[in-house]
This record gives sequence, structure tokens and C-alpha cells, in this order.
Amino acid sequence: MRRLCILAAAFCFAVPAYAQAPTRDFVVFFETWSGALDSRAQLIIQAAAVAAKAEPSDKVIVTGTSDPEGSARANSLISALRAQQVTDALVGLGVAATRIDQVAYGSTDFALAGIESRRVTIAIGAK
Repeated sequence: MRRLCILAAAFCFAVPAYAQAPTRDFVVFFETWSGALDSRAQLIIQAAAVAAKAEPSDKVIVTGTSDPEGSARANSLISALRAQQVTDALVGLGVAATRIDQVAYGSTDFALAGIESRRVTIAIGAK
């Protein structure tokens, strides 16, 4: 912690040296073998776009995953498609494409099942 003192008002208080906003995560879920954005997904993406535009210096990371059904190649492709769909929607809502990094993991997280693994996570403020 570092000390921050405001002499004119004689206030002193400690603030963390790393004071920074936490990452805000938004999760969009997909149907099996689908990259389509339904109305619920669009609402989540709209909320993420509002949050991203409120902090224009924050990085945005869009991460696609899939369930373990199918081949590794097919899962990689569907993850990339989902991440691209979400990225395109964010850009369409005014988030600068230069702020967005995309990652597609396929089905690397077997601890999740069903719709929980068929998702795209939008992380705003990520490093």
C-alpha cells in the first residue's frame, strides 16, 4: 500500500498501489454446433459493449470454447466461429476492433459439460 495525503484538507488514507478496476466478464452461451446469437446473447453482448465503451482504455478479450463432442478440429473451428460472431457484434455496437483480442480454445476444459462449455467469455479490463 502507498499513502496518499491531501495536505490542504489534512486527510491521509492508504490506497492499494495496484488500484485498478477489476475485470468484468460477460458470458454468452450457444446451442450445440451453433454459432448463432440468440436474443439473450445479443442482450449480453449489448451490456458488454456498454461496459467496454465506458472504459475505452481497457482491453477486451473474447474467448470461445466448445463442448467435448466431436473432433478436436471441429471443436476448434466452432470455438473460433463463436468468438468471431461475438467480436463482430461488439464491433457493430461501437467497440473498436483494435481493442479486442480473440482466443479459441476448442474443448480444452472437460470439467464443464453441456451448455456451460459451449460459451464465449467477454473479459473487459483483462491484461
